Amino acid sequence: MKALLFTCLLVLWLMAASARRFNDESRLRPGSLPNGYISEYLKSRRARRALPAADAPDATPAPRESDGGADLPTCLLCVCLSGSVYCEEVSPDMTTVPLLPKETAYLYARFNKIKKIGRNDFGDTVTLKRIDLTGNLISEIDDAAFSKLTILEELSLAENKLIKLPALPAKLTSFNANHNLLKTRGVKANTFKKLTKLANLYLANNQLEAVPFIPESVRILHLQDNNITEVNTDTFCKSDDSYYLRLSLSEVRMDGNPVVLSKYPDSFTCMKVLPVGRYR
Repeated sequence: MKALLFTCLLVLWLMAASARRFNDESRLRPGSLPNGYISEYLKSRRARRALPAADAPDATPAPRESDGGADLPTCLLCVCLSGSVYCEEVSPDMTTVPLLPKETAYLYARFNKIKKIGRNDFGDTVTLKRIDLTGNLISEIDDAAFSKLTILEELSLAENKLIKLPALPAKLTSFNANHNLLKTRGVKANTFKKLTKLANLYLANNQLEAVPFIPESVRILHLQDNNITEVNTDTFCKSDDSYYLRLSLSEVRMDGNPVVLSKYPDSFTCMKVLPVGRYR
């Protein structure tokens, strides 16, 4: 009887030892995988579980970008924040106007290498209110490039290589084309005529030979450092109306031009301030 009991206990002990050995061998031995493998694996699994469905990889191809050579969506090349797109000094070089998200209101694409603005570059973004393309290499703009931007208020094309201006949106309040290559023949007589809300007009550091038509609404006018050689009684005033007053014009800069303003005293009688410039 005792022998039978001893035999049963021995069998049970062997079975338990075998089970322990199996469990030990089933575990990963220290050093069998790179350090940190398990923790990194668990972290990655937790991250995947936490990833929202909207951020899951999309199998559809990304839209083709107009950016010179960079096949990345605009909001990866630039910073997109609630209706504003910031594409400043983009790398790799941005040589064309980027495709913009719908409802973009403000575009800042300064200090890139954009060379041309085509007819359709802004055709699908009619919500734009401000465009700043300062410091590019723009030498050509299609005359209809801004034709669909009916609510555009501010446009800066400063520090480019323009020799002529395109048609401009009627609701502009500020236009900056400082530091270009503009001559008088490149600015049509009616370029600013219909801009009845234009308050700030910057055309300094160009090659203009004459003062263009200035809308009544303009308050600040910068024409310094051009090649303007003369003014007349109709440049700012009206020769046929001695009672006419141009009260909105509060700042006029004409310094750095060949014109001697003191030779044309009757040209400023309607103004409340005299232009800054050469008087002797």
